[in-house]
Amino acid sequence: MTTQPVSWVGSRRLLRQLRDLMKGGSGGQERLDRVVHMIADDMVAEVCSLYVRRPGEVLELFATWGLRPEAVHRTRLAVGEGIVGAVASSGRPLALSDAQSHPNFAYRPETGEEIFHSMLGVPVLRDGRVVGVLAVQNKTQRSYTDDEVEALETVAMVLAETIAAGELIGGVEGRHLDTASTLPARLSGVVLNEGIGMGEAVPHERGIVIRQVVAEDSAAELERLDAALAAMLEALDDLMTRRELAEAGESLEVFETYRMFAQDRGWLERIREAIRGGLTAEAAVQRVQRDTRQRMAKVRDPYIRERYADLDDLGNRLLQHLLRAEGGAEGPVLPENSILVARALGPAELLDYDAKRLKGVILEEGSPTAHVAIVARALGIPMVGRCSDLLTRVKPGDFVVCDGDTGQVLLRPRLSVRQSFSDAIEARARRRASFALSRDLPAETLDGVRVSLQINAGLLIDVPQLHEAGAEGIGLYRTEVPFMVREAFPDVGAQTQLYARILELAKDRPVTFRTLDIGGDKALPYWHSEVDENPIMGWRAIRIGLDRPALLSQQLRALVRAAAGRHLRVMFPMVSEVSEFVRARALLDREVERQVAAGGEPPARLQAGVMLEVPALVWQLPALFKRVDFISVGSNDLFQFLFATDRGNPRLARRYDVLSPPSLAFLRSVAGQAGAAGVPLSLCGEMAGHPLEAMALVGCGFRILSMPAAEIGPVRTTIRSLELAPLERLLDRLMEQPARSVREQLRAYARDRGVAI
Repeated sequence: MTTQPVSWVGSRRLLRQLRDLMKGGSGGQERLDRVVHMIADDMVAEVCSLYVRRPGEVLELFATWGLRPEAVHRTRLAVGEGIVGAVASSGRPLALSDAQSHPNFAYRPETGEEIFHSMLGVPVLRDGRVVGVLAVQNKTQRSYTDDEVEALETVAMVLAETIAAGELIGGVEGRHLDTASTLPARLSGVVLNEGIGMGEAVPHERGIVIRQVVAEDSAAELERLDAALAAMLEALDDLMTRRELAEAGESLEVFETYRMFAQDRGWLERIREAIRGGLTAEAAVQRVQRDTRQRMAKVRDPYIRERYADLDDLGNRLLQHLLRAEGGAEGPVLPENSILVARALGPAELLDYDAKRLKGVILEEGSPTAHVAIVARALGIPMVGRCSDLLTRVKPGDFVVCDGDTGQVLLRPRLSVRQSFSDAIEARARRRASFALSRDLPAETLDGVRVSLQINAGLLIDVPQLHEAGAEGIGLYRTEVPFMVREAFPDVGAQTQLYARILELAKDRPVTFRTLDIGGDKALPYWHSEVDENPIMGWRAIRIGLDRPALLSQQLRALVRAAAGRHLRVMFPMVSEVSEFVRARALLDREVERQVAAGGEPPARLQAGVMLEVPALVWQLPALFKRVDFISVGSNDLFQFLFATDRGNPRLARRYDVLSPPSLAFLRSVAGQAGAAGVPLSLCGEMAGHPLEAMALVGCGFRILSMPAAEIGPVRTTIRSLELAPLERLLDRLMEQPARSVREQLRAYARDRGVAI
């Protein structure tokens, strides 16, 4: 027999009283007054107060029992002000035995609260957002127990639903406690998927309003939960058969992992425990969701936070199935051109919408490795994430531009701006059409210099773009990305299957596999290590591989097996010394020998190289050239190390330019030395994907450039309109200048010479 927690037993009586009270016909304010009185009695507290979040980040006292009645609707606190404001800003409970000694205590004489000492405040949360604060106070110094905190949180959950439904303070105020300006605004975020979309803002409304919290029959509620869970799993299976995802390997893997979450025993048992404690199935799911969000707020690792977001998505889907059976929670309907806005979004939730009508997605959270971003790429939907204050600044129906190329979001832009973006979208479509026509033409300058254009990839869904873009190969395959969307380290068999599939999809075109570049800002959920003070320059990439040779050997073994009878190119990242490459190459050779000894077929051709990211390696190039088959410059890390600048720091983002005399001189020196030694040299950082930068790289001597597939067409067009000899003479002069950048001189040269940039 399961023992019910004290908190559930204590709150169940109060919840039943609240339910009966809500059925009454009295007005909103009268019911609120009775609610706080009831809570104060049940919690044995002299005071109970409800604050509601209002426009302008203000918390207004809406009802109280124990404080002066005239303070209602007069007392207001800014979010972050006072103890109530601190609860609202943190979204977490605060229990104080001596509230007046707390640094956040704010005395308001109109309330008469100076005689009260202890205080317990909990946030009223709705869909992860704070819509109010519920607080109790006592005259004596009282230590509130965890069970009392939990009970008050459960009551706050009920109040959140009634506020959202407009039953207590009015429908409009309850649903939109924050109002957005009608003026144009610009928000900045990060690119989750490239592209530009325009349309009407559609908030991601889940349509979930829980009418009944207390269960009449716990056994019946458990049966409802099981039925809804079965229906949800069946619906997920149907989603996995969607045509646009059928060939998208990682997208299917995402949903397989997502489905495993749905069957997680710990998650389901917490829901069942809440039902056995007296809640309805839907209230129990929401209770567990709230607890999960609170745990998520304490987690710093972005990948783990994204997996928590998947659980949040599953909870919402389970609620929809529970409520749909009762005749609620209909599916979303979109206007013709829609931009979806949300705090966060799960991969299955994205598929609930009509992709033909959905022109873009904007999130307050999210990252490029989030499951929803992977699915957006498969569907070709522009997506921007990490847009702070998005939901407080955008209103339903607002015209929105989602610029997935720059990570910018324009709210309510003027007609002239809309027209500019509309023209840009049309021009983009025309350019794409022209790029498609030139797809099979070589990237060759007007004076006959051939440049090999290749793509960067990290997922199976990226590989078909190799052929669509007319690229000559994959210059960088980031092998760590599939590791980051898994819940456990893939074994040799799983890795072999993945790498073999990549080579199969690439057909006869070369693929350069970069070994695991984990650590730094690329955390794996199942990999635990000490936090480096400076992670980008810490224990990462080849450093981890050489310190944990079994890890690197397993990956190399899988690559060798996958490439049996094929061409295999392996690149080691973050190499600082020639000796590191020598040790890594020895591990690779040993795996080839092991393959042959076991009677397996070795790669038909094996090439090993390094990614040049650490400037110290430049002074070891003569020794390195004798041992490597190729070198690829990783410009992203190389330049932040070269200039000692954090490229993720917005204050430094434009301080240094890759098109500066020292940058170009550095690159030309490396290219000259590689050319003299006869070692193929490529560049696979962001720099290669911009036409102006690509023009400069070709002028510096680079003949292999690797970039996102979407940039192949523009860069090919640039190269085919370029005459190399005069550009080289120009660069000779520019490198002698003391300027911080020669970008504008290069742009003027391209304009004057008719180079397409």
